Amino acid sequence: MDKCSFCGREKKDTNLLIAGISGHICDSCIEQAYAIVQEELKNRTDLNLKEIQLLKPTEIKTFLDQYVIGQDDAKKYLAVAVYNHYKRLLQEKDDEDIEIEKSNIILVGETGTGKTLLARTIAKMLHVPFTIVDATVLTEAGYVGEDIESILTRLLQASDYDVAAAEKGIVFIDEIDKIARKSDNPSITRVSGEGVQQGLLKLLEGSVVNVPPQGGRKHPDQKMIPVNTKNVLFICGGAFDGIQRKIAQRLNTQIVGFNANKEKEQIDQDNLLQYIAPQDLKSFGLIPEIIGRLPVLTYLEPLDRKALRSILTEPKNAILKQYTKLFKIDDIELTFEDDALEYVVDKALEFKLGARGLRSICEAIMIDAMFELPTSDQKKIDINRKYASEKLEKINLKRLKVA
Repeated sequence: MDKCSFCGREKKDTNLLIAGISGHICDSCIEQAYAIVQEELKNRTDLNLKEIQLLKPTEIKTFLDQYVIGQDDAKKYLAVAVYNHYKRLLQEKDDEDIEIEKSNIILVGETGTGKTLLARTIAKMLHVPFTIVDATVLTEAGYVGEDIESILTRLLQASDYDVAAAEKGIVFIDEIDKIARKSDNPSITRVSGEGVQQGLLKLLEGSVVNVPPQGGRKHPDQKMIPVNTKNVLFICGGAFDGIQRKIAQRLNTQIVGFNANKEKEQIDQDNLLQYIAPQDLKSFGLIPEIIGRLPVLTYLEPLDRKALRSILTEPKNAILKQYTKLFKIDDIELTFEDDALEYVVDKALEFKLGARGLRSICEAIMIDAMFELPTSDQKKIDINRKYASEKLEKINLKRLKVA
């Protein structure tokens, strides 16, 4: 009787039994063998930095300009940081024995100004492992949530568990302001406050961290993977909502004497973030140790009317280009008139949601068309100011403001 030469199952107990020259194999054994082969021959990144064509800071900024409107200062800081990161990795030992230390970055900007977009865009051009993690899910050990080490777990996954490549990667920690201390009194019991910041210290500074490959402590039997974060570049971003008040207080206290009024006139009240300093982050609730390990501090400018108008149409992945492509798939031609674009920008400025507000407003205007046109015979739609205002007035504006 025919049976599998590996597991011994008889033909009637298998879905498929393949015959060879001197034996048989069943479908179950084939699946298991395939999984074993895939695991053993898992593709490695084989990161070889010497074969990489290193882009200069100006070239990196030019690439970012294709996708992100404005924010020249933030782009310069990011371009220099990434360029220097590569140079650190390519540094060869010499007689001078000078070791270049990494310069972690912190980006401060209002919601919708492009912090995460900058990170995602720069990830497209990088040759080292890159991952984006959200600080809001991080908790202290023992609480429900993700442990600090899960940041490196994500980096390992991005490098296909090639530890050598992961140790040269870049991590973007988003929403870093959400783990700020909410009061001046230190608390060791607060789950998402300074305890998490303390846990981040060893990662930012550079040390060997034992990382659970599956994340968390839910698998106590898993073998830990040691990862050295000495050459991992950390970029942190946060909205720091309300930090403008801290900046304003500091600027006012510094203005003393007869030239007070003259100095006040020189301060741009509409963009106080450009005056941000480390002491403002400390006042907001970041512990000094964290601030010291993020030596490069830069800001993102609030988006004005011109920038919002450009975001709608100019970048490679502009919002209107996305909607045009969506309709084109259904052979429908979409056109947006200038007065409709101005209306969308007006509403975005009113809601103060930045670029995300543009997307919310466009979605509200286009939802009926996207629902009805694919099943109709209409092959062209023109969006003007009247159409946009009528559609937007039908929805709950309160819901849009908090979307």
